Amino acid sequence: MDTLFVNGSVFNGLRYQPGWSVVVRDGRILSAGPGNDLGGPNAEVVDLQGGLLVPGFVDAHIHPVQGGLERARCDLSPVSGREATLATVSQYAETHPDREWILGGGWHQPDYLGGAPTAADLDLVTGNRPAFLVNADHHGAWVNSRALALAGIDARTPDPADGRIERAPDGTPTGTLHEGAMDLVGRIVPPTTHEEQVAALLGAQAYLHSMGITGWQDAILGDYANLSDSTPAYVELARSGRLTARVNGALWWRRDQGAEQLPSLVDRREALREFPRLRAGSVKIMQDGVAENFTAGMLDPYYDGCGCRTANAGLSFVDPLALREHVTALDAADFQVHVHAIGDRAVREALDAFEAARSANGESDQRHHIAHLQVVHPDDIGRFAALGVAVNMQALWAVYEPQMNELTIPFLGPERTGWQYPFGDLARSGARLACGSDWPVSSPDPLAAVQVAVNRQTGDGEYEAFLPEQALDLATALAAYTSGSAWVNHADQTGRIAPGMLADLAVLDRDPFAQPVEEIGLTTVVATFVEGECVFGA
Repeated sequence: MDTLFVNGSVFNGLRYQPGWSVVVRDGRILSAGPGNDLGGPNAEVVDLQGGLLVPGFVDAHIHPVQGGLERARCDLSPVSGREATLATVSQYAETHPDREWILGGGWHQPDYLGGAPTAADLDLVTGNRPAFLVNADHHGAWVNSRALALAGIDARTPDPADGRIERAPDGTPTGTLHEGAMDLVGRIVPPTTHEEQVAALLGAQAYLHSMGITGWQDAILGDYANLSDSTPAYVELARSGRLTARVNGALWWRRDQGAEQLPSLVDRREALREFPRLRAGSVKIMQDGVAENFTAGMLDPYYDGCGCRTANAGLSFVDPLALREHVTALDAADFQVHVHAIGDRAVREALDAFEAARSANGESDQRHHIAHLQVVHPDDIGRFAALGVAVNMQALWAVYEPQMNELTIPFLGPERTGWQYPFGDLARSGARLACGSDWPVSSPDPLAAVQVAVNRQTGDGEYEAFLPEQALDLATALAAYTSGSAWVNHADQTGRIAPGMLADLAVLDRDPFAQPVEEIGLTTVVATFVEGECVFGA
């Protein structure tokens, strides 16, 4: 039976088409165009009621299992302020007396002096049970005294090479662990069971469908922090027919290993070939940390709170010369490489690696991309298009807000502050844009991200626009979240509304092209379809 979408407009993945209708047959777009309302006999009619039909959103960088687990555990992401956060932890502890550990996360660094909460605070509400709570960006963990004791962490414990323990002046750990230091406690946290991961993935999938998302790139498939590899959960859903999203998994590149892990990555990729909606064609390399804890890799050192240069320029988790070798080998093995790079040095190291791969192997269709791109040196803007490296934006971060205002700008200084999230310059340079959320680091709502990409501020008007010259127009932002991210995922039969394409679609309650751009974020998703089948809404 045909499905006919009428009485609205269409964004086809590239441009706005007012007044178009769309016909879907057998899971694919049969026709799309103005006045096209000729479905077959007994066609099901979807009345857009003046809204907008768009390709299903594709999230190019997301962690669904982590997000699903966080929602099911002690979820601190909706809470702001020290007192409210502690009250939430206390309530969770009281209502889950059977839990051996208090696990969860989502706390916000600006709520605490220096972005570092203390074990002493957490001790007040957790009793004698150990607690391990990751922060909103998942680059740090808040632990209590019981967890520190169980892990044997004290003043004599050295910082790991890829992380840092927050300490009192006498060296005593105070309760916040950054980057690789999280593993000092994470390795003794009871492992998440397969059943918990399956439930988390199912919950996350339903949540993401409710936001119009029909596909994504899982940014880490592998053991990371205190979470074991979620690939078996995906496989169970794929085998049982419950995986309704299209997923490209980015296999985790372990930074405690080198080239010797490549054969196992190839084997893991091949093991997923049988599933039509699940593949693992990408490898994720985390090249640096985050600016808020001074682990993002910078070309020049950070400032201190008084405006003086420090000696700390952040971390490169993978040696830059080794990175070139690894990326070249991965490219030759037909892997896409997905690099986390926040600082301008890390971005340059990633681009240098992609340039080395192209020089050694020639041009390819791997569709390599760099995610986050918080600080990009102006000299590197043009290299993305020249090297065919896609820009994987987390647009929701490009705003003034407490974390930016208090924990980032003072330590970057004025010049580098002006180099942050240069999406407009990258688009004008001809770079290909994709978009992702990094959920549960931030909201997975694509329309909230588009609101910021276009306005460089959220819809609440609390702060002025952040570097407004880097704003995108609405069509460019929507294209990044649809056809751009589908391209990055090699999901070439999705991301656009055109005859023959798979009918992965989302219905919006209004037409943002017909509304003030300041109101884009008010738009909601009414229904979501995968291959013409409704997976959310009526």
